[in-house]
Amino acid sequence: MRVLVLGGGGREHALAWRLARDETVERVRIAPGNGGTAAVAETVPDLPLSDPSAVARHAARERYDLVVIGPEAPLAAGVADALERASIPVFGPTRAAARLESSKAFAKEQLRRAGVATAASAVFDDVEEAIAYARASERPPVVKADWLAAGKGVVVADTTEAAEVAIRELLGDAPAGARVLLEERLEGREVSVFALVSGSAVVPLAAACDYKRLLDDDAGPNTGGMGAYAPVPWFGPTEVEAAVAAIFEPIAWSMNRDGAPYRGVLYAGLMLTEAGPMVLEFNARFGDPEAQVLLPLLDGDLATALLGVATGDRGAMERSLAIRPGATVGVVVGAEGYPAAPVAGRRLDGAEPSGVDDAGPLLCFHAGTRRTGDGGYESSGGRVVTFVGLGPDLGTARVRAYDGVAGIGLEGSQHRTDIGLRETTE
Repeated sequence: MRVLVLGGGGREHALAWRLARDETVERVRIAPGNGGTAAVAETVPDLPLSDPSAVARHAARERYDLVVIGPEAPLAAGVADALERASIPVFGPTRAAARLESSKAFAKEQLRRAGVATAASAVFDDVEEAIAYARASERPPVVKADWLAAGKGVVVADTTEAAEVAIRELLGDAPAGARVLLEERLEGREVSVFALVSGSAVVPLAAACDYKRLLDDDAGPNTGGMGAYAPVPWFGPTEVEAAVAAIFEPIAWSMNRDGAPYRGVLYAGLMLTEAGPMVLEFNARFGDPEAQVLLPLLDGDLATALLGVATGDRGAMERSLAIRPGATVGVVVGAEGYPAAPVAGRRLDGAEPSGVDDAGPLLCFHAGTRRTGDGGYESSGGRVVTFVGLGPDLGTARVRAYDGVAGIGLEGSQHRTDIGLRETTE
């Protein structure tokens, strides 16, 4: 099988690494990739990922058997639609289906119509009307951008004043016609649940927990994610199956009925409240850094499962993958100044990218990196690398991940020190 992976972050390095390990895969290419992805895939330079026609022409010319879309921007641009029209199997939803992520308001409407529990909310395109709603709310609302914001369009405000600032900043920098969604703040434990979806067929994968805030103890600004771990001791296979029945299947059926069948991985961020699980958000792709901790735990042939999703082969979806025993902990190393103003161009040492033959106990997935003239690496983005420790339990995996972090050389780098800690000390 010849596979093209679209994207250049840590998620895409992990996807290319895992796909390249499949016996059914002959070749993996990646566009645009990053400084470390050459260890697992051939780079396709200068392919404009948000140009559906260009991607479809390239894929048809190269005769890929499967195209895997990693990030959200190509999905929202309609790259999957163009590939489908060209009869090229694609793992990733169409533009209409990807609105589950690209539009918080659309996702809320789908949840309401499918009868899935979620927080109360309201949508605004006017700053003053939104602020008036926030002031009248019993508690400060969560402020969410109703557009793609690279994982940083959510502000969990502790005060009404903070909510007002978030509203002004988000709408002030928003694209024309943009809206914000103000949502009731829920209390409980958060968990991310993943399933493969193809039309009305839903196959559960697993759950993971991620860390969105920059600093220890969930302090500081929201980021794209500073780390993750899997499995989740208090949300195992039984709970995942229940979430699939109560959330994923109703949403899949609703989307299918409405003429926008979903094909890809669907990621539901849940809050486990006293009243039961409630959906916080959907992502229309593997999370980042959740992908880096989930993919090493998948046993079997990933490419066959993803091709099954693309072609509607439920049998291939169900038979190809299993969750192997053990645990993973991933720790993101960010650049100085991330997330507001990351400093690029710093030399990176002690972070050799994982290649096809690497199976642990320590993996290193590159994200914001590029090669230097002397064959080394330097930073080129906010989240630079993710170290993933593998072990028989979370405690062992955590030690191994932080052993990797301890060996890095990157001036001004920052990372959290508490990824997975709550599960190994409780």
